[in-house]
Amino acid sequence: MRQLYKSVLLICVGAGTSLAQNSVAEGDFQLALPSHTGQLAWHAEGFKVIESSAKQNGNEIGLRGKDAPGRLAFLGFLFLFSDQAPLTSAKCRDGVMEPEKKSNPGLRILANSEIARPDGQQIALVRYTSEDRNKKTTYMTRGFVAAGDLCGDLEFYGDAPNDKELQKIFASFRLDPQYAPQFQDLLLYAQVLYGHRMYKAAAPIFEQALSRLKDDDAPQTRTMRRVTTDQAGMAYGMSGDVAKARTIFVAAIAKDPDYPLYYYNLACADAEQKNLKDAEQHLQQAFARKANVISGEKIPDPTKDDSFLQHRDNKEFWKFVETLR
Repeated sequence: MRQLYKSVLLICVGAGTSLAQNSVAEGDFQLALPSHTGQLAWHAEGFKVIESSAKQNGNEIGLRGKDAPGRLAFLGFLFLFSDQAPLTSAKCRDGVMEPEKKSNPGLRILANSEIARPDGQQIALVRYTSEDRNKKTTYMTRGFVAAGDLCGDLEFYGDAPNDKELQKIFASFRLDPQYAPQFQDLLLYAQVLYGHRMYKAAAPIFEQALSRLKDDDAPQTRTMRRVTTDQAGMAYGMSGDVAKARTIFVAAIAKDPDYPLYYYNLACADAEQKNLKDAEQHLQQAFARKANVISGEKIPDPTKDDSFLQHRDNKEFWKFVETLR
């Protein structure tokens, strides 16, 4: 089955943006888990995401970012810390830092402190350095916020002390434990898993995201529904559950018969199940609707798709496939 890569999404890890984040202002970073209340947020002007991570169990998501000059980078994580619950920010900090101190002999704590936010939430800070094998010193400033069994961890690191630059950022650092995950949160989590080839874990979260979309046919909603449905079915297909992928695309066509990639993906499922007659029919239906792709998207070349390449020895079928380029 084809690997999904849509220019409208930029879902690959390290791309630094996605359609799920388009509504977020530049410099604003927000993280949420797919099946747990709570949102971690901070504002860091001039920083861009360069890498994302997520755990398959839905219990952790993280971002790595850096500023334009490359002097300073951050690591931000939101995760469940059930073993230490009920948490305070300081308890989260100590629970994370103690194992790090034991495993890193070059780590040196400079100071612990706390910031009281106007809303009453505490931010537990730690300043420390770490020395590598080449005696190079990295300076870290790290903040923790926590509530219940949820912990937020934001670390900035660079080659020089950076406290003054970070005061404003940590003033914006907050955890909202009552926040209910929205469509964009679920989509982002699933995209990160997909980008790391964790298709089986990503698939049901894409489906969860679909359930959070508004029930209307506004152009933006329709686009998001198409993209997310496509990714849900693709994730199931890539994980080996072709039957589930087929179910998703058949249901999608019943509601939105004009979108070509639903038919293309059904053709992929047909080919995986060695049903070449139906594959031809669905490919014809897909290319007959190719004018209806999302802006910035195009129908893949089936002659380069693994689902069809496995049947290139079938001369009649392959001759048909080549007419579609």
